[in-house]
Amino acid sequence: MPHPRPFSFGPEPAEDVSARVRFRRALVLMAMTLVMPGSAQLVMGNKRVGRIAIRVWLAAWIVALLLLLVALTSRSSLISVFTSGSLLWVGRMLLIGAALGWVALFVDAWRLGAPLELRRPHRLAMTGVNSVLCLVTAGSLLFGANVLAVQKSFMDDVFGHQTVSLAQQGRYNVLLLGADSGKGRVGLRPDSLMVASIDADTGQTVLVGLPRNLANVPFPKGSTMREQFPQGFDCDGCYLNGVNTWAEDNKELFPGVVHPGIEATKQAVSQTTGLDVGYYAMVNLHGFKDLVDAVGGVRLTVPERVPIGGIGSPVVGYVEKGTRQLDGRETLWFARSRVANNDYSRMARQKCVMSAMLHQLSPQTVLLNVNSLADSSKRMLETDIPQSELDTFIDLALKARSAKVSTVSIVPPAVNTSDPDFSEVRDMVSRAVDASEGKKVAKPAEQVKAEREAAARVAGQAPDVDKQHSTQVNETQDLQAAC
Repeated sequence: MPHPRPFSFGPEPAEDVSARVRFRRALVLMAMTLVMPGSAQLVMGNKRVGRIAIRVWLAAWIVALLLLLVALTSRSSLISVFTSGSLLWVGRMLLIGAALGWVALFVDAWRLGAPLELRRPHRLAMTGVNSVLCLVTAGSLLFGANVLAVQKSFMDDVFGHQTVSLAQQGRYNVLLLGADSGKGRVGLRPDSLMVASIDADTGQTVLVGLPRNLANVPFPKGSTMREQFPQGFDCDGCYLNGVNTWAEDNKELFPGVVHPGIEATKQAVSQTTGLDVGYYAMVNLHGFKDLVDAVGGVRLTVPERVPIGGIGSPVVGYVEKGTRQLDGRETLWFARSRVANNDYSRMARQKCVMSAMLHQLSPQTVLLNVNSLADSSKRMLETDIPQSELDTFIDLALKARSAKVSTVSIVPPAVNTSDPDFSEVRDMVSRAVDASEGKKVAKPAEQVKAEREAAARVAGQAPDVDKQHSTQVNETQDLQAAC
């Protein structure tokens, strides 16, 4: 049995000094590979490999600095880079290649450290450090590659249309449809309709709320629907939300049109509001729940408790009154429930959900939940906005976060939805757009009179909190404050 080395204050044995030097050298080689990939090879290994790796590393830094410069000087250009399908594919391949190459350099640095010549504790420590560095560096790069892959897949699946609609009179007008595919329903039926009219320069947005029970909606001259309904959509029980169903049931009248229901609805809304609707975005309200859950919920103010269920099914609970974080199920019912009130109240609540999502869905939240967000969005969203226009709309959405969103709603008492005056409807929308652009506008005497009469009818009655809230939200210059 070997005897323990006697304790001594003399010089440290040369063998121990040499072991520590070899261990430090091995750690330095790995640190060099972490800070400047290829430098370890340039010092002790294959110098050609080292030179190539360092050139690639320097090129990566140049690209990163260029992207930073673009981000500081032209946000729209940076967005264009990250919404280009071909650039996303190239970026993904480069990140995968960089991950594999960096791991190979770490393994080679471990080899250059001569692990077999190290003492066992040093060898195990070096191997552990090397493994951690491989996992951290390669994992980070592969995560980035996955983000780019998910984004490209999402863009290809959702934004597959090619037709570009230019801004009209300096504004992009997008029809927003809330469709319900819940239990007992066949297909998607637009249950909520609004137009987002967006200033092409500032992102200033006006939300035009359209009731689903708007009667006799007109169609533009020369359209198939105008030929079928020259006096407006006046068939028995036909309202705005039924245009989609009628056109889909009569597809033979729309040769060459992939989605005649959507096209007919866009035409009806354009003629009704006086806004030239260029694009649409349809949200499946049932899939919306998953999107909200994917981002960890949304913070909303509930003015009065809202029933969960009802109208064909039992009420199974309530979204309680107050300001708090709602999960996906609660947010869905907050946006869709009308068993305790009416469509106009629901329209207001839907606008508040949109406002909350706009201001609370940060880039950091999107990045941390990229997989679940993309998956739920694929199931939830349908649109004809092409990939080539994504950079424009993302830039406008970011601008809208810092601007006030205004609203106007085609609802009583301003409009009789069963017998609407469409010239007055178009004037209402025009005034709202002018007001959002800073122009001075005044309500017509008829509208002021109708609002005063409505206020007089409820004078002395118990305050209806929900009605007060919906009235304020449905016509406001600052949607976030009204909600």
